[in-house]
Amino acid sequence: MKSIRYSRYTGEDFGIGAEDLIRALSDFFLESGFQNQYMGFSEWNEHTLEQLKEAIQRALEQGQMFDDERSQEIQKQLQNMSREQIDKLLESLVQKLADEGYINLEQPQAQQQGSGQGNADREVKVEVTDKSVDFLGFKTLKDLLGSLGKSSFGAHDTRDLATGVETTGAAKLYEFGDTMNLDVNRTLFSAVQRDGLKVPINLEYSDLHVHQSEYQSSCATVLMLDCSHSMILYGEDRFTPAKKVALALAHLIRTQYPGDSLRCVLFHDTAEELRLSDLARVQVGPYYTNTRDGLILAQRLLAQEKKDMKQIIMITDGKPSALTLDDGRMYRNAFGLDPLVISRTLEEVSRCKRQGILINTFMLASDFGLVNFVQKVTELCRGKAYFTTPYNLGQYLLMDYMNRKTRTIH
Repeated sequence: MKSIRYSRYTGEDFGIGAEDLIRALSDFFLESGFQNQYMGFSEWNEHTLEQLKEAIQRALEQGQMFDDERSQEIQKQLQNMSREQIDKLLESLVQKLADEGYINLEQPQAQQQGSGQGNADREVKVEVTDKSVDFLGFKTLKDLLGSLGKSSFGAHDTRDLATGVETTGAAKLYEFGDTMNLDVNRTLFSAVQRDGLKVPINLEYSDLHVHQSEYQSSCATVLMLDCSHSMILYGEDRFTPAKKVALALAHLIRTQYPGDSLRCVLFHDTAEELRLSDLARVQVGPYYTNTRDGLILAQRLLAQEKKDMKQIIMITDGKPSALTLDDGRMYRNAFGLDPLVISRTLEEVSRCKRQGILINTFMLASDFGLVNFVQKVTELCRGKAYFTTPYNLGQYLLMDYMNRKTRTIH
C-alpha cells in the first residue's frame, strides 16, 4: 500500500517549492547575452553554481516568489541571518532543484587543492534539463494565454467539411470510407419518407446519412530566430522574449496540436537547426543577418514533413545584411538595402511561394530597411507582417498561430 511520510517543517528553506524557484529564475536561465553583451562572446549560455546562488538570493530579496506580506517577512528573516545561514539556505534550494530534476550540476574533473568554497562554486557548471525547458514553456504559454483571456484551443480549422465525431455541418449521404457518425434522425426520416410510417422500419443503404464536421488539418512550422548582435543592442533585450515565445509555441503544439510539428532555425552569418531542448542556452553573437540561408534551411526542413500546411515564422529585428556566395565566401554589408543581398533573399521567398509555404514575419524594429524588405516578402508570398515589441511578441504570434485558416483547400 502506498504511504506518505510527513515530517515537521523546520523553515530551513522558507517552504519554497522547486517550481516557484524555476518560475522566479526563468530570466536567469533564458538570459541571452544582454547583461554581458560587451564581454567575451560565448555561443552557449553557461551558468556556474555561484551565479545560480546569486540569482536565487536576488529573487528572495526582491520577493519574486511570494505575495507582498510574505515577501516582507522573508526579507526581515534574511536580514537577521548570518552569512553562513544564508549559504546553507542557498545550498538547500539548489539541491532541491537538482533532486527534482530541474538542473544538472556538472562537477569539474579535477579541482585545485586548497581552493575555497567560492572558487569551487565557480567551477561547477549548472545546466537546465528538459524538464525545466518544458516547465518554462508551459509557464510562458499560461501567462500569454491568460493575458488573451483564452484557456484552451483545438486543432486548425479549414474550409472543408469531413465526417468525424464533432458535428458542425449538415448531414450527408454515407459514402464508403466515411466515419460512421450516423445522423439517426435524418436516416430514419429518409426511410419513412420512402416507405411511409410502419413497423419495422426498412432501412436501406441509400437511407444512411452521417454528420459532417470541420476538416482539421495538420501544420508543419519552422520558427526562424534572428540571433544577430542587434538583438541585444540599443538598450533592449529582444532575444530572450523570442526564446520564451519559441518555448511556449513548442508546448502549445505538443499539448494542443499533437499532429503538428515545430522545428527551429537560428540565422546569423549562416543558419543552423537548433534543438528546442537547447533553446534555453543559446545566446546571440557578433553576427550579421543572413536571412537567405535561414530560408534555404527552413525549406529543406519543411520538405521532410508530410503535412497539409507548411509555414515559416520569422522573428527578426533587422534587414538582411549578409549572404553566402556560391563559392562559400561570406558577403556582408550592414549599410542600407544591398541590392545583391536583397535580390538573392527574395529569390528564396519566391521559391517558398511556389512550394505553398506561407511566411509570417514578426518585426521587433521599425527601421526603414527592415520595413521595406518585409513589405516585399509579404507581397511575394501573401503572408502577414506584424510590428511587435518584446512585450507583445508572444500575444501576436500565438494568436496568429491559433487563428490561422488554410487558404489552399477549397
